[in-house]
Parts: sequence; structure tokens; C-alpha cells
Amino acid sequence: MRGDMVAGALGLLVLAHAVYSTIRYRGSLKLMEEEFVRAPPQVLLELLVSLGLCFWAALRVPGSFLPILLDAQENRVRQLSDDLDFMIFNHRGKLFAPKFEVKFRA
Repeated sequence: MRGDMVAGALGLLVLAHAVYSTIRYRGSLKLMEEEFVRAPPQVLLELLVSLGLCFWAALRVPGSFLPILLDAQENRVRQLSDDLDFMIFNHRGKLFAPKFEVKFRA
């Protein structure tokens, strides 16, 4: 896992260098009064390498997935409304809404 974190950090460093190289390249084009068409191939290669390293780290660092236990008792709600598709929790009306009791199985 430590190597994967190093790969992610290295990917971010390579990405930062690609950005810096592109900024320097555009600055040199302005001095020569030329138009920017595309980034040089070296920068595109750096972007691909950093993309690969960052994807590798993103897939390997978080660890393995845990299974969802369908019959876990702490996940069950005893009483739910019939219109579950229309349940909204974050809105301004919650300041004035009446208090409802939701019972969980203990």
C-alpha cells in the first residue's frame, strides 16, 4: 500500500510538472509571437504517465470493498412511509415541519 501511495504522489508531481511545462511553452510562444496550437508531445506523454499513476493509486489505495450484509439488524427500519420516492430531507421546510417519530428495531 505504501508503494501505491508513492505512485499517487509521483503521479501528482508529474502532473504538476506537465502543467508548469505547458505554461513555460506558452510563454515562449508569446515571445516568438506564434500561436498555440497544441501542447508538445513531451507534455502529452507526461500527462498520460501521470494519469496512469493516479488511476493506479486511486484503485489500489482505498483497499478492498466490504460486502453489504442484507440481513443485518442495525440496517432495518421498522416503519417507513409508502411514498419512499418522494422523501426529501434537505429543504427549508424542515424548520416548520411537525415532529414525526421513526422507530428503529433495537
